[in-house]
This record gives sequence, C-alpha cells and structure tokens, in this order.
Amino acid sequence: MPEIAPGAVPSPNIWNTPQVYEIENRAVDPDGLLAAAMRAKRPWTDATVLDVGCGTGFHLPFFAREAARVIGVEPHARLAAAARLRVAGLPSVDVRVGAAQALPLPDASVDVVHARWAYFFGPGCEPGLAELDRVVRRGGAIFVIDNDATRSTFGGWFRRWLTSYDPGKVERFWTRRGFSRDPLLIRWSFASRDDLAAVLRIEFPAELADRFLAEHDGLDVDYAVNLWWRHT
Repeated sequence: MPEIAPGAVPSPNIWNTPQVYEIENRAVDPDGLLAAAMRAKRPWTDATVLDVGCGTGFHLPFFAREAARVIGVEPHARLAAAARLRVAGLPSVDVRVGAAQALPLPDASVDVVHARWAYFFGPGCEPGLAELDRVVRRGGAIFVIDNDATRSTFGGWFRRWLTSYDPGKVERFWTRRGFSRDPLLIRWSFASRDDLAAVLRIEFPAELADRFLAEHDGLDVDYAVNLWWRHT
C-alpha cells in the first residue's frame, strides 16, 4: 500500500486512475482563463508558489516558468513520486508528501497558494485553511478553485450526481473567511469521445456517466468554476 499522509481525504478519481486524470488535466481550460484571473490578482513572477494537492504535478512546470520556487504538496506518496519524475529537470521545484492540515513548510515561507479542486465543499476544510494562514507571507495570495454547481453543463451534471450539494452554504463558508469570488466559465476540450467518456467515468457513477455522454454531443463541455481568492 502506498504511504498516505495522516488525515488525508481520499480523492478517488486521481488516486485510483491517475492516467485518466492526466487526460482530464490536459482538457481543462485550454483558453487559460484561470491562470489569467489568478495572475491579475497576484502575479507569481519571482515568488514562492505552493500547489496544495499537486497530484502527479501537472501544474508545477507551469508555475516554474515564472516563479522563483515552486513547492508541491501531495498526501498520496505514489502520486508525489510521479510528480517528482515530472519535474526532475526543474531545480526550482520541490515535491513533498503531506496533508493540507499539516503542511511540511515553515511559517511565512510562501507567496502564492494554488489549490485546484483540493478544498471541496468548504465546511471541513478549516484546519487546512489555518495552515495556509500560517505558511503564507504577508502580501501573498491564496487561490482556491472549486466547482460552481449553479450553472453550465458540468454544473448540471454535478447537481444530478450530488443532490445534497448546497452551493449557498459553500459560498457562505468562503465569504465568512474573507475570500472573494470570481465566477468563471471555462471548458473541457477533449481529443476524442473516448477521452471524454473515460473522464466522465472517473468523475461520476458509471450509469450517470453513460447517460451524460449520450446527452452531450461533441468534444467540448462548458464548465463553470469559482475562483475563490484572498490576499494575506
């Protein structure tokens, strides 16, 4: 069994099928709207960037193009090992095994935090957010990317799958903690229907995934997200 950092919440899609999750990562936001929105709030040129829940390190090389230093933290040791292989030629990037609520970083050591689908559902994330307050320097920024289940094709699928999800409760959670919201409409863009089908089947139960695939034509899926952000 791979080493799992204590307290980590399993992420069935990437933990169980990282090769399919790689396809999903490649499909997400080909227009770069998320990166542009983050950069407008707090650029990371010459900064220290922390990617929380970095998985196999898909986003680490992107940040390394501009940042002085990039640290990926991932609770699943096998995924962290894959991330290290991905960035082996990038001396400014370091990957560590750890959970969000016990980040293996000293106080006030980070300028920008990127957490993409790592703090789902808001409530329950308080220990991890307290850790971010500890490790982010004054003048830094925290970016949390989460689903917006109130709109878009993907948002409709999400609501049909997780009927108990309460977007209002999630919004109140982040707002009470001083985060602002940028609602963005990005898209998935796949190379083939087979790729779309594979990703749907790691994100939703098989029966629902097949139904969504039958309902939706083409290779692109409109996908609403919230960029929650706060300056420190």
